[in-house]
Amino acid sequence: MVNEYDQVSVPSEGQPIEVIDEDEDILDIPENPIVPIIHGDGIGTDVGPAAQKVLNAAAEATGREIAWMRVYAGESGRERYDENLPDDTVNAIDEFRVAIKGPLTTPVGAGFRSLNVALRQTLDFYANVRPTYYLDGVPSPMKAPEEMDMVTFRENTEDVYAGIEWEAGTDEVEQVREFVEDEMGFDETMHDGPIGIGIKPITEFGSKRLVRKAIDYAIEHDRDTVTLVHKGNIMKFTEGQFGDWGMEVAEEEYPDEEVFAAPDSLWETQDEVDIPEDAVMVEERLADAMLQWMQLRTDEFDVLAMPNLNGDYLSDAAGAQIGGLGIAPGANFGDARVLAEPVHGSAPKRAGQNMANPTAMILSGRLMFDYMGWDEAADLVRDAVEETISSGKVTYDLERQLDDAEKLGTEEYAEEIVANIERLA
Repeated sequence: MVNEYDQVSVPSEGQPIEVIDEDEDILDIPENPIVPIIHGDGIGTDVGPAAQKVLNAAAEATGREIAWMRVYAGESGRERYDENLPDDTVNAIDEFRVAIKGPLTTPVGAGFRSLNVALRQTLDFYANVRPTYYLDGVPSPMKAPEEMDMVTFRENTEDVYAGIEWEAGTDEVEQVREFVEDEMGFDETMHDGPIGIGIKPITEFGSKRLVRKAIDYAIEHDRDTVTLVHKGNIMKFTEGQFGDWGMEVAEEEYPDEEVFAAPDSLWETQDEVDIPEDAVMVEERLADAMLQWMQLRTDEFDVLAMPNLNGDYLSDAAGAQIGGLGIAPGANFGDARVLAEPVHGSAPKRAGQNMANPTAMILSGRLMFDYMGWDEAADLVRDAVEETISSGKVTYDLERQLDDAEKLGTEEYAEEIVANIERLA
């Protein structure tokens, strides 16, 4: 049953996506699903409509149609509702299960929570998923950027994202300090004077469901390895537990012929482990070392799973290897739900000028299609984007780095991709 909304309309021509089995991540996707979309702040007003145009073309080329439901957050939410994140928006994404959003800017000032974090945590999108792969023609500082084809799974609800911290000089932080020093016995570990304190919670529940999601993704997408990335040699009872709990998932929840938990993988290289044929290998790596291996042995890694802060660092570093965050797609996975979003920010100085590169939002839509099981449409989007870029028809941010490229506006670039979709279909 479709809910009632205050200031948005549910498209009558579409059908809601139904949940078959939430625990097993199974949805019933109609041929004309209702999909909420937030264009976003700043350049979101440019890249949102451009992405819609491309995604519409790919859907129609494969015999489907998207019934877009426009919802609002950030600046558009304040204009329409006097709220950053209206109930209409949260309820629509919750009800229709599959959605996409552009970049959102959190207002400056105390008391304003990140809108991206709020959406992820309110609706329990617990896995931030970023596929990182090279598109032919994109300028990159790496000698062999085409070796990068990796997917990061970053935990979205705990670690530093829990937001449990106290400001220096407050009564609360002094209470925490007193408890830590007097009750817990850590009386020689903190310097005197003003101090800020934060708590880094990592739970068995949160760790295991993230790793489970990453392993399931690897199995479904024919990936060879899942690497658990953490700093467990120092933070033994938080990040170290993440690794332990993740390996328990691999060892206890999957048959040996499907998933192989590599022994002592923190200290061994992949080629020293005898992996059963066709099994996904689950291994561990230390986070600092992983930043090195990602550049030196790029093609050895498939799927990475990690706590929140490590995932923030590593996914951005991976994006730099294939041309930067301006083309990097992302999505947030929950149980039988997805919210796709580009990685980049709102760049308000470029808003409304028909300049912004919509590639990241378009490819985020491709990731949404992949989640929906629309594989043919997803492949069309990637192939058409790559065909457009490799032909030298690009937006200003790429054109200035390339020789003999043709600079296109946001709208014209999207139209070129649509033309390639129609040609490739």
